[in-house]
Amino acid sequence: MQKQFKDLTEREILALAIQNEEEDGRIYGEFADALREAYPATADMFEEMRADEAGHRDRLFEQFRGRFGEHIPPIRREHVKGFLQRRPLWLVRPLGVNAARKHAQVMEMEAVRFYQRAADRVTHAGTRELLNKLADEERKHTETAGNLQEKHLTEHARAAEAESHKKLFLLQVIQPGLAGLMDGSVSTLAPLFAAAYASHKTWEAFLVGMAASLGAGISMGFAEALSDDGSLTGRGSPWIRGGVTGAMTTAGGLGHTLPFLIHTFHVAITVAAIVVAVELGVISFVRHKYMDTPFLQAAFQVVVGGVLVFITGILIGSS
Repeated sequence: MQKQFKDLTEREILALAIQNEEEDGRIYGEFADALREAYPATADMFEEMRADEAGHRDRLFEQFRGRFGEHIPPIRREHVKGFLQRRPLWLVRPLGVNAARKHAQVMEMEAVRFYQRAADRVTHAGTRELLNKLADEERKHTETAGNLQEKHLTEHARAAEAESHKKLFLLQVIQPGLAGLMDGSVSTLAPLFAAAYASHKTWEAFLVGMAASLGAGISMGFAEALSDDGSLTGRGSPWIRGGVTGAMTTAGGLGHTLPFLIHTFHVAITVAAIVVAVELGVISFVRHKYMDTPFLQAAFQVVVGGVLVFITGILIGSS
């Protein structure tokens, strides 16, 4: 049962403020720990923000003890109507640096509103003075955060974190996506073109291509998701990686399957072959750009493999 904010006593308001500062400090500490390895400068910034919240909490503790004693009622923000609902941190892992900064901005805005309303509700002069001071400090927190970013995120630190962000993007998105695209584009060639040349019917070839693409996407997605949980390799959420791999595998197969919706067999085969050439070119470019593979070497490796599978499909279908 949630309470209205206007129904809280001054004792409950101070207890709620203490709980809020403790939770916010713990969240900033979690951010610092989660980002320490990949984004050390941003982690230092959040660590300093955690220390600020600890200072706020201690001042609130002192005020509460002076007025109400040692026992603090166990009231939290979820017990009071009007607070923004926050997702548990374990639901937003792996934590991205931009997501952490955005989350912190929301926390700061909520803290300002809380202290403003709390100061209007209390009648004790000392408590009102403290709450107004905390409201002013939280209102300036955005500026403080900017100063902390200037302090910790130097030009060198920003460059290092940008490079780290690029590496994480490579590990968590590009690599699983490229693996899926290669598998979908190459592995579905043989069954698709075998079915096409065996039946000379575009609809039957389309159905085989759809089945091969979707089946490969599901298989590759689960294989990637179950390969590791990302906790040691830093490759991110297994389900995100699995989703990326599965989607790109399916997309790679559908690219040369969709032309078989064309009713004329020879036109469908020609368009599908052109699409295959484009797919292999895209894969070669991605390997060259993100995997530091010389373009000609990447193109040779991809094209040779693709052509061999392509010819295999045609030979089996024509036999």
